Amino acid sequence: MAERAALASLAVALLVLGLKGLAHLLTGSLALLSDALESTVNVAAALLALLAIRFARRPPDATHPFGHTKAEYFSAVLEGVLVVLAALLIAREALPRLLHPPPLGDLGPGLGLALLASGLNGLLAYGLLREGRRLRSPALTADGYHVLSDVLTSLGVLLGVGLAGLTRFWALDPLLALLVAGNILLLGLRLVRQSVGGLMDEGLSPEEVARIRAVIARELGGKALEVHDLRTRKAGHRAFLEFHLVVPGTMPVAEAHRLCDRLERALEEAFPGLAVTIHVEPESERKA
Repeated sequence: MAERAALASLAVALLVLGLKGLAHLLTGSLALLSDALESTVNVAAALLALLAIRFARRPPDATHPFGHTKAEYFSAVLEGVLVVLAALLIAREALPRLLHPPPLGDLGPGLGLALLASGLNGLLAYGLLREGRRLRSPALTADGYHVLSDVLTSLGVLLGVGLAGLTRFWALDPLLALLVAGNILLLGLRLVRQSVGGLMDEGLSPEEVARIRAVIARELGGKALEVHDLRTRKAGHRAFLEFHLVVPGTMPVAEAHRLCDRLERALEEAFPGLAVTIHVEPESERKA
């Protein structure tokens, strides 16, 4: 499912790039060119996401016993770097034109094509974010936020270029291009930060940890004395949980094993893709 979403993202990104490139050729607008340059990054990002998702879905093997899910974070980091580079390229083109802005061509057809491209991107962003959250895929989610930012900046560009055409104040065009570059730069830095967090074994959110503790408390039903040293980490669409479970010293090993099995099943049902490791300890190891 994630692979199909990535393929759809790549196909739409290519179509949108073509529409935006044609819009720039018809109008000569630097702001529309900057919008098209961001779509070039979208194409590269969609391709990276597709390759990363395919690699991340490989099953564990002898050299990667925990799987290959972190490959998606590399894709997201590279996407963030590409976004930053696109922002710098746009700024380099826009700065010289602030003092000597050239007039724009016929805006009507070009703006219409750009509006159509933004509509397609909006539908794509909605689908990617929905599937990214459902499948817990960092690559799809990063791609979705990137495309959503492209939609918002595109709408701003369309409004500004339209105003430039109405007022004949052509400096609006490179000025808008610089604003787009600033927005893209912030997006790229945010994507890099989020993805590096995944590569650094960032834990689950406090809300998710609270839900995990609630499931554990519900399933134990007073049969264990304590849960401590609970730790989590994320790796792409998978998450890992480990904790120490303190049981009465008189509890038989078989009963402690059944208790752990029940806990693991309940946690994996509540958090699909969660790998659970439980270390059973006697009451002499109690910390509270």
